[in-house]
Formats: sequence, C-alpha cells, structure tokens
Amino acid sequence: MNARGLLTLLVLGALLWMSVDHLGLDTEGLFTREALASFGTYVMQFFPPATSGPFLVKLWSGTLETLAISALSTLLAAIAGMLIAVPAAGRFGLAPRLAARFVLNALRSVPELVFAALMVIAAGLGPFPGTLALALHTTGVLGRLFAEALENTPRAPADALLHAGSPRIAAFFYGTLPNVLPQCVAYALYRWEINIRMAAVLGFVGAGGLGQMLHVSLSLFQQQQACAVILAMLAIVMIVDEASALLRRRLA
Repeated sequence: MNARGLLTLLVLGALLWMSVDHLGLDTEGLFTREALASFGTYVMQFFPPATSGPFLVKLWSGTLETLAISALSTLLAAIAGMLIAVPAAGRFGLAPRLAARFVLNALRSVPELVFAALMVIAAGLGPFPGTLALALHTTGVLGRLFAEALENTPRAPADALLHAGSPRIAAFFYGTLPNVLPQCVAYALYRWEINIRMAAVLGFVGAGGLGQMLHVSLSLFQQQQACAVILAMLAIVMIVDEASALLRRRLA
C-alpha cells in the first residue's frame, strides 16, 4: 500500500473514531450477556409467525395494497418526472431550466415520511396519502435522472427531423425519446423496488399497506403477527427485485 492509501485509511479511521466518540455509542453494552439474552428472548417471541385464516386474508389484502401504492406512485412520478425533465434538460431555454431544476430539487429534498405526514393530515389515513407522498418524492428523483439522460442524448436524430420539417414535438417523440426510453424505464423500475420498501415504512404514519399492519401489530405486542408481516414484505421485495432485474436486462 502506498503512502496516499495509508493516509486515506488513517483519515477514515480517525473520522470513524470521532463519530463514535461524539455520538456516545455504548458499543460494549451492546454485546453484554444481559443484552444478548434480552435480544434473544424478544426475537423468539416472533416465532412461529401467525397463520390463522382471517389474519392471512388481511395480510394478503395489505400486500396487494402495498404493491398498488408503490406501483401507482411510481407510474405517476414517471409521467410527472418526464414532463418536468424536458424543461430541466434545457429544451426550452435557461429560465424554464432553472425553474424546473428548483422544483425537482425541492421535491427530492423532502423525505417521503415528511410528505406522508403532511398528506395524512390533509387526506386522512389510508393508501391515498401514501401514494401521494411517494409520488411527490419520486417525481423529484426520477425527474432529475430523466433530465440527465436527456442532456446526454445526442441531438443529431432530432435535429435531422427538425431540418426535414417535422414539428418539435414529433422530433422529440421520434428522434430523442427512443434513445432515452430504455434508460428511463430502467430508472423507473429500480425506483419501484425502492418504493415498495418505502410503502411499507410509510404505513407507520398511517399511510396503509403492510407498514400500517406492522405498526399496529408491534404496538399491540402481537409479535407473531408482526413476523408474518415482515415475511410478506421480504417476499414481495424479493419477487419484485427479480422481476425488475429481468426486465432491465431485457431492456439493456
């Protein structure tokens, strides 16, 4: 290892030590016999997972609700993100570009949980505020990614159509969009995977789905039901991850 690499490791180690010291983390107490025994006792309360008929019906409904929240929010965000990405990529001049970039940065900087808390206050409990919260934040993320993809796309095909007399919108749909569409779809699919996880988390603020079921189960100390909900979350994340990866490979 050269001197530069050694210096980098020393700096990173010093930063890590300063962070642990500043936060006052009790790393020794985490691995005491009492702490490990308490943790093991608590974990064992989650098994076996609940498998009663009425609860499984409710679990299936929550699973479908979580999938619907994540899919609809991602679709809405992909459409809105593309609409904002076009001016954000500088297609209509400097002023619209700056305004669109500001909107995307504002949406992306607010966490999903903050949006969800606001939407729950405005629209009440249920899947609707969760869908809106995810759609708003995801619009900022996808819009930025779509804008960068548009900026890196060669302008020659669209310019050729414009010189041939095509309208600007036709030049965009036939000269620009086909070149960026596979990349944009891959971005949207990847973001859908993330939104499934976030849809489960948003349930803790009353946004519906499996997250709300998990919050209720843990609040009522029904650990076996909570275990079943966690397993359902794991299953849908794994299934969607594999399906999304397959679609992205085909697009590539």
